[in-house]
Amino acid sequence: MMRLRPLALLLLATVALLWPRSGAAAERVRLWHSWRGQEQAVAEALVLEFRAQQPDIEVELLSVPYDAFSAKLASAIPFGEGPDLFVDSHERLGDYARRQLVAPPGDAWDPAAFVDVATAAVTVEGQPLALPLSLKSLALYVDDDLAAAAPPYLEDFAQLQARLPPGVVALAYEAPNAYAHAAILHAFGARMLHDDGSFGFVGPRTADSIALVQDLLDAGAVPRDADGALVTNLFRAGKAAFAMSGPWLAADLGAPDGTRPDGSRGHRWHVVPLPRVRATGEPMQPLLTVESLMLSPAGARKPAARALARWLASQPAALARMQQARAVSARRDVVADDPVVQAFAQQARTAVPMSTSTAMRAAWEPANKALRKILRGDATAELALAEAARRFEQVMRPPPPPASPLPLLLALAAGSLLGAWVLLQRARTAGLRERVRRSLPAWAWLVHAVVAVGTLVVLPLVVGAATSLFAGPPGDVHYVGLANFIDILRARGGPLFASGSFWLTLAVTLLWTATNVLLHVGIGVALGLLLARPVLRLRAAYRVLLVIPWAVPNYVTALAWKGMFHRQFGAVTGLTMSLSEWLGTPIEPISWFSRFSTAFTANVATNAWLGFPFMMVVTVAALGSVPKDVLEAAEVDGAGRWQRFWHVTLPMIGPSLVPAITLGAIWTFNMFNVVFLVSGGDPDGTTDILVSEAYRWAFTRDAQYGYAAAYAVLIFVLLLGLSRGLDRLRARAVARGGA
Repeated sequence: MMRLRPLALLLLATVALLWPRSGAAAERVRLWHSWRGQEQAVAEALVLEFRAQQPDIEVELLSVPYDAFSAKLASAIPFGEGPDLFVDSHERLGDYARRQLVAPPGDAWDPAAFVDVATAAVTVEGQPLALPLSLKSLALYVDDDLAAAAPPYLEDFAQLQARLPPGVVALAYEAPNAYAHAAILHAFGARMLHDDGSFGFVGPRTADSIALVQDLLDAGAVPRDADGALVTNLFRAGKAAFAMSGPWLAADLGAPDGTRPDGSRGHRWHVVPLPRVRATGEPMQPLLTVESLMLSPAGARKPAARALARWLASQPAALARMQQARAVSARRDVVADDPVVQAFAQQARTAVPMSTSTAMRAAWEPANKALRKILRGDATAELALAEAARRFEQVMRPPPPPASPLPLLLALAAGSLLGAWVLLQRARTAGLRERVRRSLPAWAWLVHAVVAVGTLVVLPLVVGAATSLFAGPPGDVHYVGLANFIDILRARGGPLFASGSFWLTLAVTLLWTATNVLLHVGIGVALGLLLARPVLRLRAAYRVLLVIPWAVPNYVTALAWKGMFHRQFGAVTGLTMSLSEWLGTPIEPISWFSRFSTAFTANVATNAWLGFPFMMVVTVAALGSVPKDVLEAAEVDGAGRWQRFWHVTLPMIGPSLVPAITLGAIWTFNMFNVVFLVSGGDPDGTTDILVSEAYRWAFTRDAQYGYAAAYAVLIFVLLLGLSRGLDRLRARAVARGGA
């Protein structure tokens, strides 16, 4: 009877699953977003309310990181696995329309519901492609405990700096960021991108706007090399009288009266529109982003998805977002009653909507590089802006013309015939059938591994190699043969060792790999020898502490080290200033990312901190296999400590170190996080390595995936050669150790 109970339970469960249910199954709608904090909480509440009104519709809500949002959409929607609706910034609509990732909202569109600026922002080629939700732009935060009111002109912040307490800056904002600088740029009558899609970050007006920022930096009114995190920390800590930021800063400040969610007291603050520029008499005009609800082609065909879109863009939903998340609504019938929301709504009226042109993505990188070079004094405005225009034109130039696939087909046919001939020759060997019959049972244990490796490793490599033979914008690619490789090796027709060229990047990558591996091995072996000494006390505690840099995620470490290398507020700067006071010799703070030597040093220091624990652990394990009697015999023969290490210990642990060195070299060769997060390629892209350069071609330079795939193939070939060379070195080490 006990044996029948599990079978009965299984039968009951099967019947319950297969039993016909009353009513139709709920229709599923997938919604992707990148909201965080209160915005995400409001979205979840709105979805629950919609489910209560529409019980026959099931909503699947998924939060996707903003930086990966576009890439995930492009990889999911064409295969029918993406969302039916998604929330994203309007400036990506042109790119999404080109890739056929978005479709008109159909009957969910209400032309009279939204303000004119929002309607214009989501309209591409005369057709609305999204439902506007909220308006976001930069505005001016005022610390009421440090300043009574905002100055009327931007230039006045330089005079204000002299009246502030020591250690407090007048205005905190991301001066080296072209997005933040656009507010000043527009006041001078210039644009990031012209209406015809040409590069606008050039000319005397742009140079004048940057000169104004340089004056503020020289007066100490604006922090140098500031990023978003630094702006938030300065204003939150009461170290900035004013901050230029968006609605996202309010979420980190607590209530305007100074109360915070954790119960602590902060500074009182409020928000006002940005001031004017005295040189032109025009107000600062930040870029306007319209956060919009978009429908995929599959979602636009679903009545349930369009119903959810109407609800999320409706007046009750807009009111909920405004009241709970302080979002400036894009609807005409929603009036802000919160002072913070009113200030951002007032600022949105003078803001400049970002262009939906696909060229917008390609404009940011050259503009940012030019802005940083000028502010750091590395180049004149005329030279830096002209170079930025050339880089933009290089990225936006037409792809290579289509090539005939006949040579490739002939090569594949020849390779197939050669492979068939080799297999035929092997089939004729004696005893082949018997060997195959004996090996058949082994395939039962190997087939799953073959399938897994083929799917996860071989297939992506083949697809990547095939992608490198194509060029063109997403949705309009064509076969170009080896044109991408030729273009890369010819440095796109420019100087072979110019900034951003393959050959300069390869040289930097090889120098980066060699330097880091030497440091990893040197520090790791030294610490391993120290920890292997039996007389050392607390060895276990030291081992745990020294492994921590390896255990912490490398992107966390990279961001921490980047902060330590900040010119004005970094810990390294603090140490150098303390050292200068102790020595009595004034030392100028180092701008770590303004020179190749210092930026490369910062990257290497970060990666050395990350990499030495692995070599240390391998060394400690390898030292355990060194026979003590051999070391004692060498000592009896009169060998000193260094001689014992060089002639006995090192040859014996060498076979264990070489595979670790191979892995370390491959990891370092492709160490994207450190380079991208610490130096960001600065100055002027000279510290970029091959993998970060490939990333930029894929995700920041008009999505040139074929060109990026060609970089990936070249990286694979280089690493294959490197691993083979180190493999031969390992064979020699084994032979020498055996001898």
